[in-house]
Amino acid sequence: MEHDNKPFQTQSSFHLAGIVPIAGQPLDFELDLPDCMMPINKNYTLVEHAVYECAMAGCDTIWLICNDDIAPIVRYRIGDYIYDPVYMNRKARFPSEHQRRIPIFYVPIHPKDRDKRDCLAWSVLHGAITSLKVSSQLSKWVSPDKYYVSFPYGVYPVEQLRQHRKAISSKKNFYVLADSEHVGHGQYTSFTFGKEGFVKYRRNIRQKGTGMYTMDKTDERGIPRGILPVEERYSARFFDIDEVFEIDDIEESNVIEVTKFKNVSSWQEYREYMSSELSTIVARPWKGIMKYRESNPIGVDDEDPESTLEN
Repeated sequence: MEHDNKPFQTQSSFHLAGIVPIAGQPLDFELDLPDCMMPINKNYTLVEHAVYECAMAGCDTIWLICNDDIAPIVRYRIGDYIYDPVYMNRKARFPSEHQRRIPIFYVPIHPKDRDKRDCLAWSVLHGAITSLKVSSQLSKWVSPDKYYVSFPYGVYPVEQLRQHRKAISSKKNFYVLADSEHVGHGQYTSFTFGKEGFVKYRRNIRQKGTGMYTMDKTDERGIPRGILPVEERYSARFFDIDEVFEIDDIEESNVIEVTKFKNVSSWQEYREYMSSELSTIVARPWKGIMKYRESNPIGVDDEDPESTLEN
């Protein structure tokens, strides 16, 4: 995960890349729709809430990690960009000139990793390295400085992040806590990481996960020849997030303790959420911020009046 460092760092040149991991082992909802499309309020789904959280946190780009089989339906709900909610209500003579678009990119898991180590945590790492490669090819000035991870399966009022934007987009890592627990405890709470965190988390998957072969039997050249049973192969694809994201820098990091947080990663937890007060608080943002919009191809005028905020 190497790239040219920026000669100097300013707040305006800081690139916070939002990562929304979707690809991974399925949950127990057993629906034909993707798990991330479960509704959490009227006309509002889990994945839309995660994207809105990235926008509220101040992300400059958002990367949704989902395979090609579900990407069309997810994109149909979300579109190609979302507006920064902080810039929407600023008073100005020409408000549209001060609005800020946050582009959304859809990234599939690499075929060589599918059914081998494609757990939810690997989606996070794959999204980070893809964001770095694509951005760095454009310019070192737009390469990500930090990655903000927003899990679709953790729900809370994300408006609480508004006043912590400066702490999120800083050199220190940032963690969302719920009842003093974080992602390292198995909670689907958001967090940021940089290059050092990426290396550590990727090492956890590579060292803890199994492959097809075992070193119990090798040939004369030291090449492994023993084959693991089918049920023991590629164990990394079943890793929980707390097995990969080992957090040991809470004391040196920026944190926020949120209220009314709920995990929604199983049917039972979903039932508990829908019967809680939180389900009446979390609602779809104003359509001026989030609705299906497409980016215009280069050199093509916008002919869709619905895509402008004035309508």
